[in-house]
Amino acid sequence: MHQRISLYLFCFQVCFHTDALKCYFLSLLIPISRFRDLRRPENVSVDSLNTRYVLRWDWPHETAANQTVTFTAQYLRNEKYWTSVCVNVLEHRCDFTGAIHYKISFLLRVWANTSQQSSGWVQISFCPDEHAALGPPSSLKLSSVKGDLEIIITDPLSSTNQSMKTLLNDRLSYRIQYWRRSEEPQKAKDLETKNNLVMLTELDRQTWYCVRVQSRDGSHKKSSVFSDTHCTRTEGQMPYWQIFLYFLISLLLSFLLVLLNFCFYKMITLLKNTFCPAIQLPDHIQEVQNIYTPLPNLGANPFKPLKTNNCLYLILNLTGSQWSDVNTGDIVAYCTSLSQSEA
Repeated sequence: MHQRISLYLFCFQVCFHTDALKCYFLSLLIPISRFRDLRRPENVSVDSLNTRYVLRWDWPHETAANQTVTFTAQYLRNEKYWTSVCVNVLEHRCDFTGAIHYKISFLLRVWANTSQQSSGWVQISFCPDEHAALGPPSSLKLSSVKGDLEIIITDPLSSTNQSMKTLLNDRLSYRIQYWRRSEEPQKAKDLETKNNLVMLTELDRQTWYCVRVQSRDGSHKKSSVFSDTHCTRTEGQMPYWQIFLYFLISLLLSFLLVLLNFCFYKMITLLKNTFCPAIQLPDHIQEVQNIYTPLPNLGANPFKPLKTNNCLYLILNLTGSQWSDVNTGDIVAYCTSLSQSEA
């Protein structure tokens, strides 16, 4: 209410000193300003990459349930006139790709409005050549040529598939990082170039190398993210020191294998002797066993009873105390006579 009264007083003072026509135009501004009590968009910024530009903003405020908030975004070129790109859109974004030129500075602005209210404009300055992010190479090819690595780099592209090198006036350069795949990328070697075809020389033969490339604009100190990492193996004959090293490794592995087999055999033997020891027969039983090692010929009747069984029965049924009282020579003589009689 206070704002409305001050506007009428301002108009009254102007009308007092000017003609009625000017006062009429000023009175037209009063109802317009009266409706500008809607909150402005916040966090206005440009999401850009090469020649793709998207204006984004936030509007976290609340409105009446029956009101829909829409947004209008415009740009100003050469301070002459404003051009609308998005009008009464519901999204919190507006795509300016193709509307503004890469080399020219622009003013971008956005406001919020409903059927009865509107906000003030929020504007930012934007120069794509200075502020737009630079993208990585659009493609990268890596191949091995006679022990060297050939890298083919394709320039980053604009929204119209035009090379960014033409827009940057040959300011576009590349930072190449390469390293052995067995190492960490932090140990990579750097190479600066403006060429799209690069040969990496003085590399180890039969070795895997990885490469990634970053686009750079030295004038505005802009750098892109790195491209995807590509890996390949170099060709050529393996160095003699590497062959000798592989031979020593194979020799060591063979020795370890033999040693492992020997230790396994010893362990099995020790376990067998521990849990399944061999039983040693007494000497007097081994003496009798040596006499009857050759079995007698049973002839045609294998079920013929042998008198030798009496000798074996005698030997097997003697207890320890009886062995001490029996003369071993007598038992041997007895068994020998039985054997001769059977023969």
